[in-house]
Amino acid sequence: MACQETQFEKQIIDLYDQISKLKSLKPSKHVDTLFQQLMSTCLPTEINIDVKKICPKVQAIRTNLIKLRSEAVGYSELHFSTVLGSLEDNPLHHLDLYPYYTNYLKLTKLEFDLLTQHSSHVPTKIAFVGSGSMPFTSIVLAKFHLPNTTFHNIDIDPQANSLASRLVSRDPDLSNRMIFHTTDILDATEILRGYDVVFLASLVGVDKEAKLKVIEHLENHMAPGALLMLRSARGLRSFLYVDVDPCDLKGFEVLEIYHPSMSDGFVNSVMVARKISD
Repeated sequence: MACQETQFEKQIIDLYDQISKLKSLKPSKHVDTLFQQLMSTCLPTEINIDVKKICPKVQAIRTNLIKLRSEAVGYSELHFSTVLGSLEDNPLHHLDLYPYYTNYLKLTKLEFDLLTQHSSHVPTKIAFVGSGSMPFTSIVLAKFHLPNTTFHNIDIDPQANSLASRLVSRDPDLSNRMIFHTTDILDATEILRGYDVVFLASLVGVDKEAKLKVIEHLENHMAPGALLMLRSARGLRSFLYVDVDPCDLKGFEVLEIYHPSMSDGFVNSVMVARKISD
């Protein structure tokens, strides 16, 4: 155990040293290779290391790595959304050009199954907070699982929303069912009461304090009985995404938590919670 922990800490420190010195986090062979190495280091579920007991230096690195990776993911999605949006025919016919498209298909199918298990009716309006320039979850749910549901994509970045809107603009169906709101989620209040389900993207709130602030805001403004679908991470994967504990969801009843295995093909844990009545 001690040997595993020492080796992991050494790998993380080395990767952080290289990533933090990058002049740019925009997609390139070197940037992509470093973040792939980070993923490979943090993905194994059979390595049993208590992240909370890792030394303070590596704990601090964890927060910084999540922020750096979040920025890199943003650049990557921006790049691929621009490429897809520039195609002559419907960009949605070419989503498989994105390297992690298959991962999103698997994750979204799981989330749909969990949503179906814990919802008494088919949702008519879903919000996705932190949809970004590649709103894969909304697109996949709308295309393959919820053909009559309207999706409201909320993101603070106007460029991301512009690119995302362009992706669906040439699709006769989704162009009518995908709505984009450019706003800070902390400024959204009454609008949140109109959704049956709210998805919270894993990279909204790239440190624990910011994540909890968003969750508290959702608790204050979501409709009683509405479902919150929240992506988290467990174990070493919390070096990729902020981990959220059930006790962090004050004002919600946690209905289920799904932790993926290596064979699932995606990284995030998924939490389903119901807003308790006001």
